Amino acid sequence: WPRCVRRAAWAWCPGRPVPRMIVGMKRLYALVTVAVVLAGAARLGSQYAQARGEVTFASGTRVSVEIADTDDKRQRGLMFRKELAPTDGMVFIFDEKGFYPFWMKNCFISLDMIWVDEAFKVVSIAPSVPPCKADPCPNYSPTADALYVVETVSGFAKQHGVKVGDTLVFKNIPKPRAR
Repeated sequence: WPRCVRRAAWAWCPGRPVPRMIVGMKRLYALVTVAVVLAGAARLGSQYAQARGEVTFASGTRVSVEIADTDDKRQRGLMFRKELAPTDGMVFIFDEKGFYPFWMKNCFISLDMIWVDEAFKVVSIAPSVPPCKADPCPNYSPTADALYVVETVSGFAKQHGVKVGDTLVFKNIPKPRAR
């Protein structure tokens, strides 16, 4: 068998069937590859809140927002994001009006935080909040109770003239759940 490929445990020659060990390894490689791709897709799909709505500011600027309306989504927020488009953001919807301080744990980008009441009026703004660099992370508190918090890219509020008292328009954003 001069044209055979010899290995310690087996030999393969042209015209002979491929050893079962190689067939099994190819199947295993294909299975592992598919599993890795699916795991990556699942991770990406679960990393971000899926539902989207739109917030229109007094300047007419529209922001496409991910909806955080459950405890899990609110806790995750915009953590671990490395970038945010200028017209993207997130709206946090709470079940009842209250005092909701925020922090920047595990956030990699600076954000503007805009607290909004049940009449969709801006009640407080925390502009250009930096990522938390060390524990304990500082809290950023509103000056009034709110039902919603809108997070946008840092500098958005200043660039678009957002101020306390402005009325926002929410589109395709669910109402808070009644308790």
